Amino acid sequence: MHIAMVLMGGIVQLAVFVLFGWLWGNSTAAMAFAAKMFVPFWLVVAAVNMWVGVTHAGYSVKAESPIFLLNFLVPAVVAGLTAWQLTRA
Repeated sequence: MHIAMVLMGGIVQLAVFVLFGWLWGNSTAAMAFAAKMFVPFWLVVAAVNMWVGVTHAGYSVKAESPIFLLNFLVPAVVAGLTAWQLTRA
């Protein structure tokens, strides 16, 4: 359940980034740039989530690594596809 909440949070955060890209740049290029800037931000969020799982929840790094990859890659791929679609428009 926690993984689903983190993934949905990532998708919502991506939407916020793209929205702010539109508000600040008023173009699809700005929205695509915002989607690209989401990826390093999300990497930090996913790493902090992994750190909390290791230090506070008691999981090992080996056990948390696949969850970290899933939590990072799904929203990052969606961000990449979003940026790609926006640059095509």
